[in-house]
Amino acid sequence: MSSVQQYAHPEVLVDTNWVLQHHRDANVRVAEVDYDPAANYAVGHIPGAVLFDWKKDINDPVRRDILSKEQLESLFSSAGITKDTWIILYGDFNNWFAAFAFWVFKYYGVQNVKLLNGGRKKWLLEDKPVTKDVPTYPREEFRASSVNQHLRVYKDEVSKALGKGDKVLVDVRGPKEYSGEILAPPEYPTEHAQRGGHIPGAKNIPWAQTVNDADGTFKSREEIAALYAPKGVTADKEVITYCRIGERSSHSWFVLTYLLGYPHVRNYDGSWAEWGNSVGTPIEK
Repeated sequence: MSSVQQYAHPEVLVDTNWVLQHHRDANVRVAEVDYDPAANYAVGHIPGAVLFDWKKDINDPVRRDILSKEQLESLFSSAGITKDTWIILYGDFNNWFAAFAFWVFKYYGVQNVKLLNGGRKKWLLEDKPVTKDVPTYPREEFRASSVNQHLRVYKDEVSKALGKGDKVLVDVRGPKEYSGEILAPPEYPTEHAQRGGHIPGAKNIPWAQTVNDADGTFKSREEIAALYAPKGVTADKEVITYCRIGERSSHSWFVLTYLLGYPHVRNYDGSWAEWGNSVGTPIEK
C-alpha cells in the first residue's frame, strides 16, 4: 500500500501525474492559490489553472474575515465552476494558502475539492508544463450550501476551552514564535502581534514537520501520527489549531482531519493576530 493510500481519506489528494492527465477535463478546474501571485502564478502556472489570490479572493476586502458566502458564489461562478466541478487546489509555500482555501470551501459546504500533493513546488521540480496564459471560462451559476460551523472556532470559544481535558490546542507556528522570542514568522517580519508567546496549554507542533522538505508532499501517516500522539493530541479530543492568521493552521487542520482521520478538528483563524493583540487574554511564553 502506498503512503497516500494509508491516509484516512486519500481521496482528497491527487498527484502531479493525475493533474497532468486531467487538468483539461471539462468537469475539472485547477486553481492556484498564492500569497504572492506576481512571483508565482504570473511567472508560470499549470495550463488551464485559474488564480485564486489568497488576499483578494479568499478574504473579505474590508473586514478581517474570510470571504462571504455570496463572494464565494461569485468567485466560483466567474471561474466557470458548478456543483459538479472538481476543484483541484495547489499553491506556493507548500500549499499553505491552498489548504486555507480548502478549509474555507469546506466551511461553505463545497464537496468536490481536492489538494494537489506537493503543490506548486512538486509540479516545478518535475519540470511539468507551465504557461503564462490566463484562461477564461464561461460563467456559471454556483450556489453554496449551508455553513459548517463545526470547522471553525472563535476567540470566546478558545477561552472556554482552556484547561479542559477533552480539548487540546495546537500551535503550528515555529518554535521561536511559540516561545515569544520573535513576534512574526521570518517570511513576514513586519506582520506581528503586540505580544509574543502562545495560548496557555497549547502544544507546539509546527505545520512544516508534516511535509517532506524535498518536494513538499505530505509525510506518511505513521510519521505524522508520531508528531501528535506523544503530545496528547489524540483523536478522542476536540483539537483546535491556530497560527498567526489561520493559513498554516488550516494546513494542520487538513492533516489532522483528512490524513489522520481525527473527527473533531476546528481551525481558529483569528489565531495569534487576534489573541496576541486582544486586551486581557492570557499568554504563556
